[in-house]
Amino acid sequence: MLCTSLWGQHKNELTAELDGRSIKITQKLTYVNQSSEGLSVLYFNDWNHAYSNKNTALAKRFAEEFNRSLHLAKDRERGFTNIKSIVAEDYAGLDWKRLGNRDIIAVTMNEALQPNDSIQLFFTYTVQLPDTKFTAYGYTPGLGYNLKNWYLTPAVYDGEWKLYDNINLDDLYTGVTETTINLTYPDRLHLSSNFNGSSATKFPGGQFIQLSGKNRKSCEIILTTIDRFTKHRVGNVIVSTDLESNKYDEIYQGISISKIVHYLEENLGEYPHENLLVSEFDYNRSPLYGINQLPSFIRPYEEQFQFEMKFLKTTIRSYLQETLYLNPRTERWVNDAIAYYLMIKYVEDHYPNQKLAGKLSKIWGIRGFHLAQMDFNEQYAMFSMLSARKNIDQALTTRNDSLIKFNEKIANGYKAGLGMSYLSEYLGEKKIDSSITAFYKNFKLKPKVSASDFRKTIEQFSDKDIDWFFEEYVATDKKIDFKIDKIQKTEDSISLTIKNKRGTNVPISLFGLQNDSVVSQYWFTDIDTTKTVTIPRNGEDRMVLNYDQKIPEFNQRNNWKTLNGFFSSNKKLKFQFFKDTEDPYYNQVFYVPIANFNIYDGITPGMRIYNKTFLERPFQYDISPTYSFLERTLVGGASFRYRKYHNKTGLYVSNYSISGSTSHFQVNSRFSTLTPAVSFGWRPNDLLSNRRQTLLFRYRNVFRSIDDNIADEIDTDPDYGVMNVRFTDVDNNILNYKSWFLDAQHSSDFTKLVFEMEYRKLFQSNRQLNFRLFAGKFLRNKTESDFFSFALDRPTDYMFDLAYLGRSESSGIYSQQVIISEGGFKSKLDNPFANDWIVTTNASTNIWRWVEAYGDLGFIKSKGTDARFVYDSGVRLNLVTDYFELYFPVYSNNGWEIGQDDYGQRIRFVVTISPKILVGLFTRKWF
Repeated sequence: MLCTSLWGQHKNELTAELDGRSIKITQKLTYVNQSSEGLSVLYFNDWNHAYSNKNTALAKRFAEEFNRSLHLAKDRERGFTNIKSIVAEDYAGLDWKRLGNRDIIAVTMNEALQPNDSIQLFFTYTVQLPDTKFTAYGYTPGLGYNLKNWYLTPAVYDGEWKLYDNINLDDLYTGVTETTINLTYPDRLHLSSNFNGSSATKFPGGQFIQLSGKNRKSCEIILTTIDRFTKHRVGNVIVSTDLESNKYDEIYQGISISKIVHYLEENLGEYPHENLLVSEFDYNRSPLYGINQLPSFIRPYEEQFQFEMKFLKTTIRSYLQETLYLNPRTERWVNDAIAYYLMIKYVEDHYPNQKLAGKLSKIWGIRGFHLAQMDFNEQYAMFSMLSARKNIDQALTTRNDSLIKFNEKIANGYKAGLGMSYLSEYLGEKKIDSSITAFYKNFKLKPKVSASDFRKTIEQFSDKDIDWFFEEYVATDKKIDFKIDKIQKTEDSISLTIKNKRGTNVPISLFGLQNDSVVSQYWFTDIDTTKTVTIPRNGEDRMVLNYDQKIPEFNQRNNWKTLNGFFSSNKKLKFQFFKDTEDPYYNQVFYVPIANFNIYDGITPGMRIYNKTFLERPFQYDISPTYSFLERTLVGGASFRYRKYHNKTGLYVSNYSISGSTSHFQVNSRFSTLTPAVSFGWRPNDLLSNRRQTLLFRYRNVFRSIDDNIADEIDTDPDYGVMNVRFTDVDNNILNYKSWFLDAQHSSDFTKLVFEMEYRKLFQSNRQLNFRLFAGKFLRNKTESDFFSFALDRPTDYMFDLAYLGRSESSGIYSQQVIISEGGFKSKLDNPFANDWIVTTNASTNIWRWVEAYGDLGFIKSKGTDARFVYDSGVRLNLVTDYFELYFPVYSNNGWEIGQDDYGQRIRFVVTISPKILVGLFTRKWF
């Protein structure tokens, strides 16, 4: 039976019994049709079910971020929802179904629910909580519970259903409800919640509490074995918090908490709920990234500042999520803009001299870095620009589930806050502050609010055209980049030509400086390409665009011009130890000690000289001279590269480079390479995809000087050149890795064509299969030696591409290093070379965890001989794929290898010692 609702919102009544990993729930939900249409099917969010199997949206999202935890989880660690019944108020059973493998329940009405009518639904179900190791939500045996989005909630209908899966973004979009939860939970646990608690009682073996919330989205509960939370009453709000700050006195913490709550009430508005939960758990889910992520024992900030920034960041996030009900998946940028603007403003108001490096900025050896001189708020521009310089920045209006992780966690939020500061500087701080408080006052707790409401509110307080902010800055990923192209001066005026290098039509500020003091400031608009402006002269000796760096410009190195002549305008060179942030007023040259290793040169210490800052720049050079103590000579390398980004997708990058290196491949035998190259990169429309395609053209020149004692062993010309063209297609997915390349090489003595394909799949059973195919053919071959031939197990590497520790070794530990290239065999077989063609396959599958069985087989053929069938097999310890592996041969063409006397010399290993490659192992999930 349907009835007209007396409530303006949904009403939710739950009885929940928490026991171990499960929660038994009976739920009475009064659903109000707030739309203008009849609804035959109602949808409900069931986000706990996202942990149920390996094919949910959450599991797929984890795979994109190289996280296999949910895929490899044991059944007892997973979370799921077991729905027993759904009935209507007349006790008639209702048909329901789960939408495929999604976190959405569809309930079919016996008759359509008309506009403004309501229906009471009764749900009976059990929630099995996931282990907290996946997303930190769920159950940790012996420690407690973190519960959020743990019960069924109504999905939002606004002309169409907004059905979103849980992908660990904390952006549940659900209807506003009045909720009461009667919760029974285990004894000896302490409960904290964002809801109000009442009727708390204890009974043998358990506890009971009634939690209630009006105009709320969802109930968050934290249960701990230790009572960590303290309560602070600030005006009408009770703040419950357990933020850690061991060195900051609790009394002063209370003062800081009161200070921040009053700041938010003044700059945002009064918090409409009685209880505000500010937890260490929520902070860790969304920390303030940057230097304050350092371990506490080297944290550079004063305890008060550290505590206040943690508390401010977490409080603003909870404040806005609990009161402004925008669509968090599609319009999150509004909350980000308000939150980070208020954080920037808080530091400006209360800590105007705070440096990004904190106390480290005063330490000798560190204070000379530009990073140490940067203000704390400058980090927002730096981190947002890191994304832009890599050409992976995305518009603020991009859906939350389409953002690259670095943008979702850091860059887009920072860009949104910077945009509000930019707008504040342009319009005037009072106008922006007033628009934020008006927006909050008018739309808090409203069930329907959108980004357009935010725009209209700002426009009401603006006396200037700000279409550019929403249409250029917010809605696109266009870069902002202006420069002073020309400058002329007279006794009483200055004429400047300002050039818009990117065509992004936004306002730009111009400052006049005299001895580093600001003596004039102007704003200019409508600069599509170039614009010449004339300003009065007030003693300026330098003109600077965006001097206060309120505008997030792509490149600030071209923002200033001196009025004291041409030579004065040249930037000074600044030599600096170690990498630094970008200083727009210097040409920075960095240097850092390095050490490389191979057995012929030994450990080769040296100095790396380069210009790469933390932000990527188009032209980069890297010169690394090192000294070989064994050979008593200089070795090392150098590279010069120019990178040009094009579009976000399709052909997105071109690289032009020339590089050279020199080292030793044998005692007193040197090789040197010189390689000009050009490459082009493609990426798909989905920026979350890890697929990349590359076309490389290079000409490798190799020069060798050979010791007289081994000259007879070298049966090729010492110097040669090889033209190399390679197309590579890689889809680097942790569940289904696929790659292939087609490679052509041409020199005066040979022409060859190579195809390689690699595939790795992690099956539902958690068994992983690794498969590789290699095929190579000489189209012409005038060589007489095997130096340029295909190899089964240890290529000669005549291109000097492979990171051999001892490339000429045929015995000893260094000869046991294996690099999976060409044939990819692990056993050392007789006659391993082929100067006609080769086809091999390499496969492995796991036996237990990282213990795998491998097998290789193939055919090789040299000129004038018949094709030979070759094979080997053994056990692989796949400790870190491609980085550290061990191979133990068992059986091959050599026979039963494991029983032979020299077995220790047959074991092979893969090892990666390059810091750059190892760092990529940990940063790949972010970009």
